[in-house]
Order: sequence, then structure tokens, then C-alpha cells
Amino acid sequence: MWRKEDQPVQQQFSQVNEEIERLKYDQAVMKQKQEDMNQAIMHCAQMQAPRDEEVNVTTLQEGSNTLPYPFSHEDKDPEEDNDGVLDPCYHYSVLDQPWRATNFSTKNVACDQKVQWKGWYRLFYHGKTIQMPERCVKMDMCGTHAPLWLLGGHPRIRDGIVTRKVCGHWNRNCCAFKSPPIQVKACKGNFYVYKFVKPQACHLAYCADINTLVCGRCKKDEICNSRDKINWFCKKSKRRVKAKVHFFASYPGSLQGKVNRIQFSKVYVNVGGAFNSRTGVFTAPVTGVYQFFFSTQSATNGAKTDLWLVINSYWVALSHTRVSSTNSLGNLSTYMTSLRKGALVYVTHNCGYSWANSASNTITFGGSLLLVRR
Repeated sequence: MWRKEDQPVQQQFSQVNEEIERLKYDQAVMKQKQEDMNQAIMHCAQMQAPRDEEVNVTTLQEGSNTLPYPFSHEDKDPEEDNDGVLDPCYHYSVLDQPWRATNFSTKNVACDQKVQWKGWYRLFYHGKTIQMPERCVKMDMCGTHAPLWLLGGHPRIRDGIVTRKVCGHWNRNCCAFKSPPIQVKACKGNFYVYKFVKPQACHLAYCADINTLVCGRCKKDEICNSRDKINWFCKKSKRRVKAKVHFFASYPGSLQGKVNRIQFSKVYVNVGGAFNSRTGVFTAPVTGVYQFFFSTQSATNGAKTDLWLVINSYWVALSHTRVSSTNSLGNLSTYMTSLRKGALVYVTHNCGYSWANSASNTITFGGSLLLVRR
């Protein structure tokens, strides 16, 4: 007998995620309907609306369950700026009108110019998240004459709130109507919110791309992508590697003459564990831009002391001192470079005399990863 437990784990997780999104949506709808009823009761108690008042035909059209007042998630808003402005990803109105879909045509055309747009909106199609089309839509689709589509594509999460142009297709001209720009923001969970405004004329209406329904099934580590803006699919996102690599070490004694590889045994910092105190070698854990520093202190009269930074057996940077009297002289050198993963970096004592003891920290070696590259 087949059981649900026999499904692949990933498929079970996907079903659970879909059920959670469906429950959140239902909860939001119920909450907004209750608020709408309260608003209606208060309004009727105060005054009777004029019978000849123009109604919002788009919002009140049959099959629409648009929520005209902003709804807030039960979740705590993690992104509220210093000015107290709420993140639209957590504070938006649900716009679920199936006639806005790109595969819907009707003789009863809608006009978004008559809608009293207020705040931010998230598009749904029968309870499933959907987004605006990024390419031209045929005339007389999306329940209107001139369908409105997004010019310039949707933003990434790190782009924040962006402004995008909106075009309306009419008479074989994909941008015959240049509707006022709208604001768009990408949100975690593979969905977008839009700050819609009134189009310039009738009959124009914002579209919902039926082909993007698949985007609502993308996992947290996936993004929704399309090569032709028609066929959409989920793919693994290329997240930036935020590697933290820092090290600082010293040699607790003096050095004289040739030392091929200084074993900096006293390690103060080794974030990322890329420095080996037993060998004195730093191994690049990732490809990227690194900065190194190394120092020496010489006290031998008339002698020169040279320390070299060595990368993959190439001597690349020098720390040089020459004492002309009975004074002590120190030198610190820095070097910045791009390294591939696995590159070996160490310091060699080529000649002279370097002074140090267990507490002086005069013979040192350190570095940091500045930027990760792919």
C-alpha cells in the first residue's frame, strides 16, 4: 500500500511549504475581511453613501477579493528602518483577481485608473503567489484592452526598493501607453510587492504572469529564473561566500642568518584556521584578494637584515633594515594580492639578525581575506 511517507523527503518538504503558504494566505484573507466588515459598519453608522457615487468597477468586479487595506503578517517585521517605515515585504495588501492573468480574456474590460490604489500589493492567482510579466502581453488579455507589463525586469533582494517603467500594449505597439512608473521590491520567499498607481487612461490594467506560478514553489536556497521571460524555473542561487579569514602570529626569539621558513609559533589570531603554526605556512582557503604584513627588528651595527614574503615559492615582498650605529631599527612591510584557493604563503629570513623575545612581538606575520572571488 502506498503511503505519504514513501515520497522523497524533498517532495514532502515542498508540499509542507505549499501548505504553510496557503494557510498564511487564508489567514490574511480572513483577517482583512473582518477589518473590511468593521470599516463598513462604522461607515454606515455615520452616513449613507450617495447612490450616484462612482464605484470602483475594477475592485468590485465579480471574482475579485482584493483587500483595499494594508495587511500585516503575524511575524515580527525584521526590517524596520530608523524612520519607522515598515518593510512592504511584511505589510502589503493581497491582490487576488484571476482575471488579471495573462491567459484571461473577457469582453467586460477593467480599468485600473478607477482603482483607489493605496500602499503596497502582492499579486496572487487563486491563492498562489504570482508576479507581473516582464515582456509584452497580447492585447485584450488580463481582463482589459491594453495589458500593463513591467519594463526593466524585477529587482534582486539586495537592490531594495526600485522604480520600474510600465508599458501598455495597444495597436501592435508593446509600449503604446507609457504608464506612470511604479515601485517594486523583491522579498525573501521568491515573491515581489508592488506600489501600484493609477494608469494614465482607460482601459489599462496591471497583469499577472500565469507562467510565474512555478516561482512560488522555489525553495529558500533557489531563485526563479527565465531565459525568455516565458518559461520560468527554479535554480540554486549563487550566494556570496562570506568567508572570514584573519591571522596574526609572532616568533618568540631572535633569528640569525638564513632561515628558509620562519615558524611563527605564537599565534594570537587565527580566524578560519588557515595558518599553520607548526610549519609557519598560510594556505589560502578560498580564491580572493588578501593583504599580508610582516615585520622585523634589527640591532646589529652595520649589518642588513632581509625578510621576504614568499607566495608559491616566489619571493614577492621585502622587509629590509640596515643599522648604521648602535641603535635598534624596526620595519613593517605590507603586500596585497589576489590568490587562488590553495596558495601557500610564508616568510623567509634571508640574512642578518632579527631581535625578539617572548613578549616583544617584533618578528611578526599576519594577514586577512579582503574579498572573495569566484
